[in-house]
Amino acid sequence: MKKCIALVAHDARKQDLVDWVDYNWIRLIDHELVCTGTTGRLIQELLEEKISGKSQHQLELFRLKSGPLGGDQQLGARIAEGQVHLFIFFWDPMTPQPHDVDVKALLRIATMYNVPTAPNRATADYLISSPLFETDYEPTQQDMSDYLNRKL
Repeated sequence: MKKCIALVAHDARKQDLVDWVDYNWIRLIDHELVCTGTTGRLIQELLEEKISGKSQHQLELFRLKSGPLGGDQQLGARIAEGQVHLFIFFWDPMTPQPHDVDVKALLRIATMYNVPTAPNRATADYLISSPLFETDYEPTQQDMSDYLNRKL
């Protein structure tokens, strides 16, 4: 099953994510990839080089705005619409982010919609090597009817 995989990284973790994509590109290339800003450019350059001359592969990569410029919200909307199946977000817990509120909101929405999320390489390795990665797996969704039907 073709999945939509979101790939995002903070500045201090971009090279880690690019290295991970480089190692796993064969598993990723047949899926739809969505990335924010500079991360998307770096991954696009890497994958275009990898598939150059290999007609059996076609890159399907969508670049959103940079995270602080609205890319986090664009990705959050895709998650809320059920368009993202896997979220690889190498974030940097040691560096203050000027858009920390956006980052927390993005992680919150991914958790709320039960999207498998990898904050580091080890977790990403586990997710991509899971037998569920190649199946039509649909995670259960939280029942939000109480919230939706609340009286104001």
